[in-house]
Amino acid sequence: MKPNIEEILALVDNLKKEDIDIINRAYAFAKKAHEGQLRKSGEPYFNHVFETARNLAELGMKAKTISAGILHDVIEDTEVTEEELEKEFGGEIVSLVNGVTKLGKVRYKGIERKVENLRKFFVSIAEDLRVLTIKLADRLHNIETLEHVRPDKQKRIALETLEIYAPLADRLSMGRLKGRLEDAAFEYAYPKEYEEVKKLLNEKKDAKERYLIEVKDVIIEKIKDAKIKNAIVDYRQKHLYSLWRKLEKYNMDIGKIYDIIALRVMVDTVADCYHVLGIIHGEWTPVPNRIKDYIAMPKANGYQSLHTTIFTGTGGIVEIQIRTHEMHQNAENGIAAHFIYKEKGFGKKADPKHLEWINQLRELN
Repeated sequence: MKPNIEEILALVDNLKKEDIDIINRAYAFAKKAHEGQLRKSGEPYFNHVFETARNLAELGMKAKTISAGILHDVIEDTEVTEEELEKEFGGEIVSLVNGVTKLGKVRYKGIERKVENLRKFFVSIAEDLRVLTIKLADRLHNIETLEHVRPDKQKRIALETLEIYAPLADRLSMGRLKGRLEDAAFEYAYPKEYEEVKKLLNEKKDAKERYLIEVKDVIIEKIKDAKIKNAIVDYRQKHLYSLWRKLEKYNMDIGKIYDIIALRVMVDTVADCYHVLGIIHGEWTPVPNRIKDYIAMPKANGYQSLHTTIFTGTGGIVEIQIRTHEMHQNAENGIAAHFIYKEKGFGKKADPKHLEWINQLRELN
């Protein structure tokens, strides 16, 4: 399928005329610059930068970041100079593109160098987190199209993704991106374990879903009765890599893992979260020592939710996560949801509390 810029524009909220203009110009500029270049798969190289930009749009990033995503390889991989790019798009986009290039030069040297490499990454991107977001979007498309790379390189890229890129996404609370990076890399880094976990999940999934549907229907009715507005109840399946890490702790006994598939309840306010928790505990017996309040005490990456696990009364055990809609966006898209965008100039900043860990690493360096 040929890249179509309208697909990206459709993903971005509140586009102004100048936003549409810069994305369109970046699209045309990169397409021309990468003309004739092919990936290992034989498809046009431009497809890769387009998909990087699509990933950024899906994360909720804005026009300049998306444009920099489309342009992120033009200085390094084409005849375009830094001066030409700056003349066409300005210093801010050039700064982002240069930042991505700099990050690309940090090479994975195995787990013993993990902390040092991570620190280099953090220090490199501490001034503008959009650079890291672009690099993560770039890596996501690379890891999801790894089948065309030779096997030894597949393994290296997969391990690098698991040891460097996925932890960065986690620290930025980009849960959805982290899960996709890990699952795509897992298949190449540990193929035997990947197949084993996939088989285990398929064996247990149907039974778990039956219990979930029973509980979900009751929760929806009880929330309606309580007149809690704008509630959404759905469920998510645990990512394969995350499941494998947990299975290792329990000697591969999947029966001891209650959140293979977990229910999620999203509501408007924090008060509603605690109200829903009370409704659930009034209807089902909670499993002892399984109630966690990450709203009052968020995780280090800013993650907030109430977690509880209940006995269904029909032989099942179900984990339920309760959060506000805003908390859900933060959990899925992380730092992208915290940026305070300005249409002019530099200094795109995130909430300082979410950057504390970066500042600590800078001081250590």
